[in-house]
Amino acid sequence: MTSNIGWELYRSFLGVLREGSLSGAARALGITQPTAGRHVAALEEALGVVLFTRSQVGLLPTEVALALRTHAEAMESTAASLQRAASSQGEGVRGVVRVSASEVIGVEVLPPIVARLREEHPALKVELVLTNRVQDLLRREADIAVRMVRPRQEQLVARRIGNIELGFHAHRDYLARHGTPRRLEELAGHAVIGYDQPSAFVRNAGKSLPGYSRDSFSLRTDSDLGQLALIRAGAGIGVCQVGLARRTEALVRLMPRAMALKLDTWVTMHEDLRNSPRCRAAFDALAEGLQQYVDRQEDAGARGKMARASKQASE
Repeated sequence: MTSNIGWELYRSFLGVLREGSLSGAARALGITQPTAGRHVAALEEALGVVLFTRSQVGLLPTEVALALRTHAEAMESTAASLQRAASSQGEGVRGVVRVSASEVIGVEVLPPIVARLREEHPALKVELVLTNRVQDLLRREADIAVRMVRPRQEQLVARRIGNIELGFHAHRDYLARHGTPRRLEELAGHAVIGYDQPSAFVRNAGKSLPGYSRDSFSLRTDSDLGQLALIRAGAGIGVCQVGLARRTEALVRLMPRAMALKLDTWVTMHEDLRNSPRCRAAFDALAEGLQQYVDRQEDAGARGKMARASKQASE
């Protein structure tokens, strides 16, 4: 095996893995098809293995190729992290910072926070990775992550923001057409919006919600944004963040006592980045902005409880 293998060979290897062909990899990487082919052939020769076999549908990865994928992706993340670090050299807060967050947080909560951050530090470039997969900070897939679970790795710097509450919601037009359920058992007679493939969070949540399972959902999508859009459109009853639902006056929260899940929210980054001006500025801005979002949600929740208590007392 050749010990000195250039990163560009692995880069083309990943391109073919993802695109399924030399031509697709070449387009994605901005190189020529013959160059991509030479890179893959050189990598196979250097490693002494076959990485792809030809088929009618394109290039199929061998077991060896699939085994190498995670290692090559780790190299890719490290190379990107090196580029971000290099771009930050100079006076003040500058360069590129990569932030990972869930789809809903990234679309509904972070934009104004990022906008303020950029106003304060115009030389800073922000990359938002919107995914419900937890990005690996130890492998430098992102510099900073907003997570809905407490990080366990000792190498991470973490700041707890607080709880983001989830609840059942529906558009008032839907409720006007189909009635308002008062108990969990009544959801069986409604169009319930839920997931397609269960996640660890969904499985845990389902333990406290009898009947809340894939078979009972009339509308299924694993996209949290998709579920939120369906709720806002009046398609049915679904789970979303209480703070986001309050932004749409027509959304009504249902059965708050029976359904009130909490998302423990954290902002995290690798400890090696704590002295990086770009990462420190972004970390503090995200933590402050998310704290304001959580505090507004809690204040609104407290006012809502007082209003309900006052109404009950008057009755």
